[in-house]
Amino acid sequence: MAFPSKELKTFKFPGRLAVALEGKGNELILGLDRSLIRFDLQTGKQEKLLEIEQDFQLHRFNDGKVDPKGRIWIGTLSTLFTEGAGSLYRISEDLTVDKKLEDLTISNGMAWTEDQSTFYFIDSPTQKVQEFGFDAVSGEISFKRIAIDVPKEIGTPDGMCIDQEGMLWIAHYGGSGVYRWNPKTGELLDKIELPVPHITSCAFGGPNLDQLLITTAQENLSPDQLSQFPQSGDVFLVQVKIRGFETNVGKID
Repeated sequence: MAFPSKELKTFKFPGRLAVALEGKGNELILGLDRSLIRFDLQTGKQEKLLEIEQDFQLHRFNDGKVDPKGRIWIGTLSTLFTEGAGSLYRISEDLTVDKKLEDLTISNGMAWTEDQSTFYFIDSPTQKVQEFGFDAVSGEISFKRIAIDVPKEIGTPDGMCIDQEGMLWIAHYGGSGVYRWNPKTGELLDKIELPVPHITSCAFGGPNLDQLLITTAQENLSPDQLSQFPQSGDVFLVQVKIRGFETNVGKID
């Protein structure tokens, strides 16, 4: 999906838009409240594909990613942040929904290794990155170990992506930056310092996949803090020395 112009387009949706994933052609797959939506960027047409957790009106989607085979992985939380209320779902091309993890609180960052054998996942309040074995054919996961334990004094792990060296770039909410971690050793390698406290997610992009697109939030900041950090809520683009991967495309019938 390429847009050579610098034209800015704005779209509005009736609800909390938590996830935007690349779909086929000019389509995006959106997580809107508890619904999965197919959205055509050219025509603006919206098509509701499914809704989950319909009996839990306080629940909504949070983070989501597309796996190497085009399946959608998307997590939920309670808007009251009730401990253990969230889950992680895998949605196949035919819209079959499978719950893969439960008893989560804030389902968040996800990444797969280049060889498609490992899946990394963050449930933010745990301060940990979990490592799972991943079967690319079946889409099944099996817990292996805790790969990274993030100290609370440098923020809470939020969104995440992986580079071509297999290192994880993690947005630290309350940590004023994106941190690069080695999931094999649990070692902190580097940090991109940002002029705002709440960093929410990151993704590689640009012609050479060596630019990091970073989102931030104004949420939970007082008026005084917003005056101190006026760029909160902005999106940043940072040139880095390491390349990432192209985004996986969601395959939905």
